[in-house]
Amino acid sequence: MPIEFLAVAEAELNEAIDYYNNQREGLGFEFAAEVKRTLERILQFPEAWTRLSARTRRCRAKKFPYGLVYQIRSDKILIIAVMHSRRHPDSWKNRTNEND
Repeated sequence: MPIEFLAVAEAELNEAIDYYNNQREGLGFEFAAEVKRTLERILQFPEAWTRLSARTRRCRAKKFPYGLVYQIRSDKILIIAVMHSRRHPDSWKNRTNEND
């Protein structure tokens, strides 16, 4: 099943990569690799992760304080947010209609 990012979620991912690379050279690339592993876990077990609403779930990254907020659609996994776990936990809610 393909994975698609909302533009805002992709921007969050890129901002986090840049932030971590500015903290320590290569750390952003470690974060990107962890996000990739998190995406692989989502693909392997799409319904296993924490439910945030009727249609939306979150899978947490293991080494960084981030989670991927996503929806299982009929033809894809839609990433709604790349969310820092300590900041604005409900910011993803107005990004998509639950019935989309």
